[in-house]
Amino acid sequence: MPSRPAICSHSLGRAWVHNLPEKLDAAAKYGFDIELFYEDLLYIAKYLPGGATSANHLAAAHIVRSLCDERGIAIINIQPFMHYEGLRDRQRHAKRIQELKLWMQMAHILGTDTIAIPSSFLGTDEASGDLDLIVSDMQEVADLGAAEGIHFGYESLAWGIYSDTWERSWEIVRRVDRPNFKLCLDTFNMAGRVYADPAASTQKNPNAEADMTASLQRLVKTVDVRKIGFVQVVDAEYLEEPLVEGHAYHDAAQPARMSWSRNCRLFYGESDRGAYLPVKQILKAILVDLGYRVRISAELFNRSLTEADSSVPEEHARRAGESWKKIERDFGLKTHRRQSSVQSVAREQAARL
Repeated sequence: MPSRPAICSHSLGRAWVHNLPEKLDAAAKYGFDIELFYEDLLYIAKYLPGGATSANHLAAAHIVRSLCDERGIAIINIQPFMHYEGLRDRQRHAKRIQELKLWMQMAHILGTDTIAIPSSFLGTDEASGDLDLIVSDMQEVADLGAAEGIHFGYESLAWGIYSDTWERSWEIVRRVDRPNFKLCLDTFNMAGRVYADPAASTQKNPNAEADMTASLQRLVKTVDVRKIGFVQVVDAEYLEEPLVEGHAYHDAAQPARMSWSRNCRLFYGESDRGAYLPVKQILKAILVDLGYRVRISAELFNRSLTEADSSVPEEHARRAGESWKKIERDFGLKTHRRQSSVQSVAREQAARL
């Protein structure tokens, strides 16, 4: 099955600065489908009469679906369903299950079959590391989703409180043991935990190269490619100074890797902007050695996404397009792009004249 390039909607500008139609225009122009970042849907719902009610979430989903359909854009998932697993407060867990049911309704309206769940980074006072509990919680969502034709992609964040490596997320996916509960592999989070340390003077962990190579060897040896739901591809910026107190991006309320992620991600191949992670090595393991070729997306966070300049969506879509061409060239990736997405934008632009 040929891959279709995708990009996360927030990677074209944050919702409080850039509106969704402009971002979708940019995505369509460069042939991208999208991962829908919940923030973009929420910002539509909250400005409908009555605010961000459940009914307005569903109404917003219809609006988003219409905007995407007009531009020939498919929604490959909605994300992130955050801070779900292992909650110590089981009443809070029950509330999250009700929220998940709303998310599944939104997914149906949006025309997507996948909800992405990142590993929790709540404090240990709120989230338990009991693996049996975490697995049970994930089995609960998988079973609810199965009845609705919904799949889930679970991803370890590099700063996750209990799940911060692909090995741990794979262990959870394997133990959940449901056909609709799969692994999300994110090149930033993989390298950002095993290879990189933004708080170190070298920007790397000790033995970074050897540890990354060993990790990828384990990946190829142990992961069943059929259990990969989707892959997110980005790199990150080398910082000249360690991200510690006094650094411009330091936030005392966040782990250094989280602050680095929010400010400094880059698209694949942007070495001219300081990209330094071994993303090409990671992609070789996933795309070549494992042979994964289905859902591949760029999930960029960066300080540039909050800039008010109206060129932000177009510029980031252009950069993502150049990055995708490098992936195609480096890995012989054959992709399918709907020409209608570009043509629809051209028609809309002509109609405005």
